[in-house]
Amino acid sequence: MNPFPKISVVGSGPAGFYAAQLLLKKLKKCEIDIYERLPVPFGLVRFGVAPDHPEVKNVENTFTKIAEHPSVRFLGNVSLGQNISIGDLKKAYHIVILAYGAEKSRNLGIPGENFHNILSARRIVGWYNGVPWDKNIPIDLNTSEAVIFGQGNVAIDVARILLTPVDELKKTDITQHSLEALSESKIKTVHLIGRRGPLQAAFTIKELREMIRLENCRTEWKLDDFKGVAEVINSLSRPKKRISELMLKSLTDGSNEICEKKFKPIFFKTPLEFIGNNLKVSKVRLGTNILEGENINNQKAILTDLHETIDCGLGIISIGYKSTSIDESLEFDNRLGILKNNFGKIGNGLYATGWVATGPSGVILNTMNNSFGVAETILKDIENDSTLIQESKPGFNYINSILNKQLIQVVSWNDWLKINQFEIATGKKIGKPREKLVDIKKMLEIAS
Repeated sequence: MNPFPKISVVGSGPAGFYAAQLLLKKLKKCEIDIYERLPVPFGLVRFGVAPDHPEVKNVENTFTKIAEHPSVRFLGNVSLGQNISIGDLKKAYHIVILAYGAEKSRNLGIPGENFHNILSARRIVGWYNGVPWDKNIPIDLNTSEAVIFGQGNVAIDVARILLTPVDELKKTDITQHSLEALSESKIKTVHLIGRRGPLQAAFTIKELREMIRLENCRTEWKLDDFKGVAEVINSLSRPKKRISELMLKSLTDGSNEICEKKFKPIFFKTPLEFIGNNLKVSKVRLGTNILEGENINNQKAILTDLHETIDCGLGIISIGYKSTSIDESLEFDNRLGILKNNFGKIGNGLYATGWVATGPSGVILNTMNNSFGVAETILKDIENDSTLIQESKPGFNYINSILNKQLIQVVSWNDWLKINQFEIATGKKIGKPREKLVDIKKMLEIAS
């Protein structure tokens, strides 16, 4: 009789939890250990979802049920590539699932990108969401105009946080250090710049609707950007049609309203260079694009000779994330920023799911579907390959011996619950749902 599968999952965000969920459901007996480099779980749900979107974080309830299953163990404060290796995990487990996401930002690659006050959206999201290593980013909000490059939901989230009245943000779990900085912010205008047109914008209707309805903030479009949109609107897919109709409707809605702040989406522009003095950004030069191609969804932006310059004291780059290779034994696609895999499979007993496998795309639902698909592949491999779980494996006992030698404090699920209770109690004192800890040392103190 074969031993039951011992499975390790690296990463406690949506990808890791959803893969574990399906495996628990389909396997009669298994042991699943979820490793996380931070002392706290939930990955992108904790650190990526905007603080004013608490409903999206309800998925944490599902993940908590998975973590509290008798066959699952949460192991926080354990870093793959530092404390343990892929080789260690393969010795200890029959199945290794890499689900550690994408946390490196893509760059524009233009002159002046190293100027002061040019930051990645990823780091700003980490700053207001409690990522420990982003708590002290050098962001200066003592400027009236900010420019965000990129038109996805992350870009629009950052724009919304910069323009939302602080009294509204005080009701969320936004970090206290960012709240204090935002309370003194001088930003009045946020430009959201995209290379292609309104029909290719990547933000979704929910996020756009929130921006249009934002208190004391007027959305201003460039009428010229919408030439020809009305003529093709009926040929669009339903989601694209709905968002295009919303943009067209808001072209004139509220245009005479007097507001303190402005949100200005701009299309058909490519950033060419940042301009400034003493490494401090003051302007950005933009090239004008035209679109080429028959298919609206796949049209390419072609740079023309026309250009313009706009003021910006804060530049934010939001053109995507990519993963990094954290073990030399793994083949990595540097161009795509993902682990090389075949529909989630890397090698015998080794798999990847979520953004580390697919690249950063879609919402949590997309990640769930991807993780379920990879879990199904694992189940088929277990069924079809009798050698995969034939050998007895030591599981966490082996990994724990490695961690003990390094004196690593492993954070259990019960330890996390202590941190969780502390954060909620601290938040309650100041009228917030939670005040996230941003100091790993403090997290470990409370956990112990």
